[in-house]
This record gives sequence, C-alpha cells and structure tokens, in this order.
Amino acid sequence: MTPDQHDAAGAALFEAERTGRQIGLLSLANPGMTLDDAYAVQAALVRRKVAAGRRIIGWKIGLTSRAMQDALKIDTPDSGILFDDMLFPTGAEIPAGRFIQPRIEAEIAFILKAPLAGADVTRAQVLDATAFVAPSLEILDTRILRADPATGALRVIADTISDNAANAGIVLGDARHDPRAVDMRWAGAILKRDGVVEETGLGAGVLDDPVTGIVWLVRRLAQYGQGLSAGETVLSGSFIRPVEAPPGSRFEADFGSFGAVSISFAKA
Repeated sequence: MTPDQHDAAGAALFEAERTGRQIGLLSLANPGMTLDDAYAVQAALVRRKVAAGRRIIGWKIGLTSRAMQDALKIDTPDSGILFDDMLFPTGAEIPAGRFIQPRIEAEIAFILKAPLAGADVTRAQVLDATAFVAPSLEILDTRILRADPATGALRVIADTISDNAANAGIVLGDARHDPRAVDMRWAGAILKRDGVVEETGLGAGVLDDPVTGIVWLVRRLAQYGQGLSAGETVLSGSFIRPVEAPPGSRFEADFGSFGAVSISFAKA
C-alpha cells in the first residue's frame, strides 16, 4: 500500500466510527497488505483522532493467547492506542448506539509511574516503572465487517491492527495492587453476563505472565523510536475469549482478591 492508501483507509475507519457504519475488509481491497501497512493505517487513524481533540492515555495489547493466535494464524500479539473518551468507571452504563458490535474481555491493567523504552527492556524494569496494577475490562468493537458478505472472507490480522486493534473502551476496577506483591500469573477472573458465567481464565493465559506483554510492547515500539510514558495505562492482554455484549446486557468480572469490575449496556 502507498502512503495515500494508508491515509485513505485511516480516514474511512475514522468515519466508520463516527457514523456507526462498518467498512469492508481492507485486506480484501488491498491484496498483499502487510503488518507494516496495517500499523501505518492505524497511525493515520490515530492522527485523525488526535486532530479531532482526543487525548492518548495509553495502549492495549491484543492477541496474546495461544488460542487467538492460532485462530488468526499468527505468532505475535498486536497493539493499539487508548484515548480519553474510551475510559469508563466501573459500574457505568454504556449509552445505546455508542458502539457497533461490542464485546468484552477481562484483563490486568498496568498504570505507569515512569517511562519505559528500549529494545532491551526487562521484566524488572517494567515492574519498577509500574505504579499499580488493577482489574479491568476491555470493550472491543469493529469498524470493519467481520466477514465479507459477497465472498465470505473473514477479517485477518491486518484488518484488526488497522482498526486500532479493535479497541473501543476500558473499564478500570477500583482495586489497586503493587505489581511486586501479587503473582499476576494466578490472578484470574470469572466473567458473568446477566448473572451467567460466560468465561473464566488466569493471567498466565497472557504469554505465561501479563508482564511479558508489556515487555513485548516496549520492545516493539523501540523499533520505531517510541516508548511508553509515565501516567499511561496499558492493557496487558485478555486471558478469556471475547464475549458478545448486546444492548441491555450487564457484565461482572470477579477477580477474587484482586478485585472486581462491572459494566452494562443500555437497551436499544
């Protein structure tokens, strides 16, 4: 893809989010689209959001579980940008029509007190730079069709990355933990939708340790001369499969001693 094509795709995704109307698969319209192309499209989308007045508050890491990587035939996570209008308090109700096809994932969020950068960043440095970790939910959405109606072709990783790694919202629980005082590999969650258990999982589902996700992100950003900043929030990756969030649904994630977080979606 050319720079003009990257920019046009970013503009189309920005408009899709604004109007709530999905666009077609970018991977289908651009055969041979690479991951570098996808991140270039994401960057074009991010530029438009910043120009529209949105403030970057952090990052999300996705596709960290073996099951999700196998499903998309990849062997690496992906990443996207969090903006200030994506942040919701626990217990909030999402207004009807805010998202197109929302889904929910359970994750551990890292809130940084110091910057992180460099291709050689270590686990210890991530822990030193983290102010606290907290239970969280990620709200996923898709501004790109999940499947092409004419051919049946499904979204691929290039589509997901272009679409800001499918992120749409973050819900932080009230609990705060010293990252060195809790074994995040064993921090798990029971996710209920409308009182029914839909998914359970452990932090170890994220690359064997959620901290590893942060290490991966910092090292990836180092390739582009970038890093993480103090005050940013980083979603380390989901350890459950995404659960559909239709209008009128309510979600509760019980992380045991690690805390709890909830969100609901208004009826249409």
